[in-house]
Amino acid sequence: MPSVLTIEAPCKINLHLRVLGRREDGFHDLESLFLALSWGDTLKFEVKAGEGGCEFLADREFPPGENLIVKAVRAFREASGFTRSLRIRLVKRLPLGAGLGGGSSDAAAVLKALAVLSGTALDSGELNRLALGLGSDVPFFLGTGAAFVSGRGGILEPVEPPRGIWIVLVKPDFSSSTPKAFALLDRERGERRDREPSKEALVRALGAGPETWPYTNDFLPLFIEHGPPEEGAVYSRLMGDFKRLGAAFAGLSGSGSTCFGVFKEKEAAKRAEKALRSQWNLVKTTFPLRIGESGIKL
Repeated sequence: MPSVLTIEAPCKINLHLRVLGRREDGFHDLESLFLALSWGDTLKFEVKAGEGGCEFLADREFPPGENLIVKAVRAFREASGFTRSLRIRLVKRLPLGAGLGGGSSDAAAVLKALAVLSGTALDSGELNRLALGLGSDVPFFLGTGAAFVSGRGGILEPVEPPRGIWIVLVKPDFSSSTPKAFALLDRERGERRDREPSKEALVRALGAGPETWPYTNDFLPLFIEHGPPEEGAVYSRLMGDFKRLGAAFAGLSGSGSTCFGVFKEKEAAKRAEKALRSQWNLVKTTFPLRIGESGIKL
């Protein structure tokens, strides 16, 4: 078994996101299309002498109570009996409150890395159970590049990611609170519309040009119509900017605050990135990951 490894923890965007209703457990059922992107955090693991310790080092401060990395270590130890001391170094690139799944991806990276470092043969069902216990988005990051996601996030159906596209991400100068976003949605939305298009139609559309995608995000019109006016104005402005700059599709990821434009040519994406960098601090051009890329380096 190795004693040192490095793993990449990619971000994701939601090409499509509908919230279908509140569950008895307090979570919401949803339907979504997740797409992993080639940009994210880097975690470096080292097994140390001794038992039970976990030294966590990061290149930025974390808000109290939001460190899913340490929670993931604890969950893995309890499920597997792995007790060796660890040192984890995090290079944090993904912003908090961005809708990119950064914390969830880091947590999944911990589960994958410890499965290798410990030599513990937890089956996929057990790893998925641990992941879901850490957060609704965590199971996705255990190993698929694109998926149709349902339930509260733990029901994953891998799909073939779209090819030949480039994604430009823009994180506005504010973050979005997921609990507050869902509370606003519960309070403000009216009667649910029919669940159309169907899952089959949503998945099938991935193989067509992004200019034909039927995808929506329930939070985008909600924020524009009922959110803080200054934030709604930013979302409206970014959707217009992406269209003006030639994006074939534009949307909001998760419950915000990152917006994205989908481009069919790298050169067009880079031109858009350059134009948007003059207005926003965090702008990144990236592309979809292929299914099965683990990002683990021994």
